[in-house]
Amino acid sequence: MQTHLAPEFKGTPAGEEAEAILRKCVHCGFCTATCPTYQLLGDELDGPRGRIYLMKQLLEGAEVTRKTQQHLDRCLTCLNCETTCPSGVEYGHLLEIGRGIVEQRVPRPAAERAARWLLKEGLTSPAFAPAMALGRAVRPLLPAVLKDKVPPGPGRRARLWPTRSHPRKVLLLMGCVQPAMMPGINSGTARVLDAAGIQTLVADEAGCCGAIRTHLGDVPGGLADMRRNIDAWWPLVEGLTSEGKVEALVMNASGCGVTVKDYGHALAHDPAYAEKARRVSALTRDLCELLPELVPALKPRLRRHGKAEPARLAFHPPCTLQHGQQLRGLVERHLGELGFDVQLSPTESHLCCGSAGTYSVLQPELSHRLRERKLQALAAVDAPLIVSANIGCIQHLQAGTKTPVRHWVEVLDEALA
Repeated sequence: MQTHLAPEFKGTPAGEEAEAILRKCVHCGFCTATCPTYQLLGDELDGPRGRIYLMKQLLEGAEVTRKTQQHLDRCLTCLNCETTCPSGVEYGHLLEIGRGIVEQRVPRPAAERAARWLLKEGLTSPAFAPAMALGRAVRPLLPAVLKDKVPPGPGRRARLWPTRSHPRKVLLLMGCVQPAMMPGINSGTARVLDAAGIQTLVADEAGCCGAIRTHLGDVPGGLADMRRNIDAWWPLVEGLTSEGKVEALVMNASGCGVTVKDYGHALAHDPAYAEKARRVSALTRDLCELLPELVPALKPRLRRHGKAEPARLAFHPPCTLQHGQQLRGLVERHLGELGFDVQLSPTESHLCCGSAGTYSVLQPELSHRLRERKLQALAAVDAPLIVSANIGCIQHLQAGTKTPVRHWVEVLDEALA
């Protein structure tokens, strides 16, 4: 695709990166076939190819309109288009650039500004935990769009953390909302790793991975979150503390994993953080990437509860896992080795469930349509339990079904003797 950048973007890091991405696009349209919003709306401008044209126009100096903003807002950032693209177009990076420019130039209505500010500041705030506790207390009175985001209170086991020390150590990002919403995912992760002889460490100063602000068009705010996390993690990355040196940064929310793995790219032009960010990205592993070495250690410790056949699990692979991190098959294969019967939906397992971080709050109509479509596909597995690998997907799906939806590591944790 030929481009002619406007003078204001020529020679800038964002402009040069965007131009390089645009030049890879050959207009083939393969991406539209796997884009969830294009499938729902049938509008070229609500598919990747159309959005690429819109971003090309704004980078070439065309007027940026509210319509452009709305089409970019409706993108889930599921990156299914990147998996499909034969030319290797890095659509996700282009979208971040485009959204950042549009956010600066197109004023939003007051209600939208307020909602987005509350999401950016509220979800990443220390006040989120008491707010979640209050939300649970008044859950029946909440509007549906908020009620969907308030899960039941966790049990006592969700707060239990292993106390043993091991020579092998990893660093876990607790996440911004996960400790308050579903703490059992983090404690379950620590217990599973402990059973395999790996100690889980936490840097208390770390917070949101940066995805929330970045996806809402606040690129500087997202970069600030990333720098804060690198500062919090660096002593453990370098082995400068009494706990020693960690061998990996483990992410049990695939949305955080895809973001932290991209720190090296996001901070590539920051002389103070570029090398540290590269190191952090290289150390980052999604929890499922540890499964190949966990299986031999965990297999002797599993209990079958007297069941002749393993329980069937319907697995929803989050977009941030299968498209963003390009990790497929690990959960199904290795949980299968541990005696679980893990099945993908026979159709549309590649499509987004509609959660997409804050998308389900900002675009509830589209989000709920995608959720219904995903739950219908998962129902064909005929399983008593749905498992996933990202807290956003888990809570979003649970709000639409009576079938329990959990993180796969919680199921594994409970099966350990």
